Amino acid sequence: MDDRIQLWNDLAAQIGVDSIRCTTEAGSGHPTSSLSCAHLLSVLYTSHLRFDAEDPKSPANDRFVMSKGHAAPALYATLKAIGAISDDELLSLRRFGSPIQGHPAPVPELPWVDVATGSLGQGLAVGLGMALAMRLDGTGGRTFVLLGDSEVAEGSVWEAMEAAAFHEVDDLVAILDMNHLGQRGPTMHGWNGDLFARRAQAYGWRTIEIDGHDVAAIDAAYSEAIAADGPTMIVARTEKGHGVSFVANHEGWHGKAMSPEEAAQAIEELGGIRSLTITPASPPDIKPLTLGELRAAPPPAYTEAIPTRKAFGEALAWLAGHRPDLVVLDGEVGNSTHTEDFQAVAPERFVEMYIAEQALVGAQTGLQALGKTAFAATFGAFLTRAYDQVRMGAISRADLRLCGSHAGVSIGEDGPSQMALEDLAMFRALHGSTVLYPADGTATVQLVATMCDLPGISYMRTTREATPALYGADEEFPVGGSKTLRSGDAATIVAAGVTVRESLAAADSLAADGIAVRVIDAYCVKPIDAATLRRALEQTGVIVVVEDHRVEGGLGDAVLEALAATGPLTGRVVKVGVRDLPGSGTPDEMRAWAGIDAASITARVRDSLS
Repeated sequence: MDDRIQLWNDLAAQIGVDSIRCTTEAGSGHPTSSLSCAHLLSVLYTSHLRFDAEDPKSPANDRFVMSKGHAAPALYATLKAIGAISDDELLSLRRFGSPIQGHPAPVPELPWVDVATGSLGQGLAVGLGMALAMRLDGTGGRTFVLLGDSEVAEGSVWEAMEAAAFHEVDDLVAILDMNHLGQRGPTMHGWNGDLFARRAQAYGWRTIEIDGHDVAAIDAAYSEAIAADGPTMIVARTEKGHGVSFVANHEGWHGKAMSPEEAAQAIEELGGIRSLTITPASPPDIKPLTLGELRAAPPPAYTEAIPTRKAFGEALAWLAGHRPDLVVLDGEVGNSTHTEDFQAVAPERFVEMYIAEQALVGAQTGLQALGKTAFAATFGAFLTRAYDQVRMGAISRADLRLCGSHAGVSIGEDGPSQMALEDLAMFRALHGSTVLYPADGTATVQLVATMCDLPGISYMRTTREATPALYGADEEFPVGGSKTLRSGDAATIVAAGVTVRESLAAADSLAADGIAVRVIDAYCVKPIDAATLRRALEQTGVIVVVEDHRVEGGLGDAVLEALAATGPLTGRVVKVGVRDLPGSGTPDEMRAWAGIDAASITARVRDSLS
């Protein structure tokens, strides 16, 4: 035991020294935050995390999430100690072009990092998703999440705490690095470890309180947490800047690198530069479980009107019989998003996250990190709560498949608090995202199947009320495409989702007066079909874009951007959408109020031609 204690302490000192070296070399970073968790990482990687550094994506590995992402130098120093990165790579911290970024991100050169962190409060939900994936696969794996005490003020942490206890997740260990100091001074609760413990217990977690620099106590806590039933939080009292006299528990050092002279003194106090290497314990041999019986049924087909939200649920239920990797999460609205259809046929792969959208997307991120094809659904308006999780998902290179139902003023009487009116703009702004807005059931089924294999963030917007069948079962809907449903050279109407049927009715009304207009179903809002739009502008001279969305950032702006990128902006582009604050009314009344019903579209086209 004495040898192990010496190794743990020596490795902790090395992690601290290397954190100082790389941040001083960079001229910025968080050495003191790294020093507070060095002992916690040392004992974890040396004696408890079962991890094959040569095969970091092995499903047999345990998982570690550095939720307090600003302590990235400590993580990188630990990766150096296990032989994953070199000293030269460590010292490239924060340098342009280096994979050793200021906060952890799973760039291709760093396969030992599963998800991006740094926007605080998100790591525990990700860890929950990983634990759920391990349970589905029957690997017996463990997930460890290191939290900072400041980030525990985030509500997303407590969403994840409650969900983990409700789902009775074993082998999920939260490690609270309670170092007492935040960015600008003391944290909300300082070193009141009993308060954190009692709150965790109230959420159904086991808790262990320790000195976070006593390696024997840390080792015992990990062993106890691993053996426990259900999730465990280790509340570790630590010291920011531990081991260095002039920064330990001193304010004013958050996010501040030491000068070369200060670093030399600190390294001397920590015992100098070391070159220890360790090999984590080997993961066990596993044989993943096979979940459910696959059913090779044909896809749903529609000849009558159906809400696209219902077609979404039926598509997932169909795909459950084809894809054992498919997992669906919902925010307690499964009878509205119709994920209940998936739950009915694959209950073991359905995760009810309740009204906790941040934990919903966080857990989804963890599930996909371990190879699951994960869909998450709720009302489109409520995804705004989880937008930072989605944004971080893009940085994580995560494959997140999201569905937002109840889009636009067309939901009617429920009023503006339930109306998704900004969602297209939100999701269009994300790096590498795909944004889909089908107009009928057939398109919905085809696009849901396509989403299963799309990289990055994909978002489907669905409609509450039934929309008429427009397409046959053999129709294809490639990403980046569109459908031209009416031909004409007088003008073009571009629509998506619920406004397609209104635009077709407007086109028929205009045709009765001898005005032949083109109607384009832009079912793929991003990437949009720029070539078809460019031809429409050149051939008709007028494009009227009709959307059940705010005029800012939605379909109209997508059309304008595509036209601006592909040639001269001749002719006219008219954006028709929601410009004022809506209230309640029937769907027909609300569309008429917004100017996106058939009669209003007809009038706008006539005005544009006059």
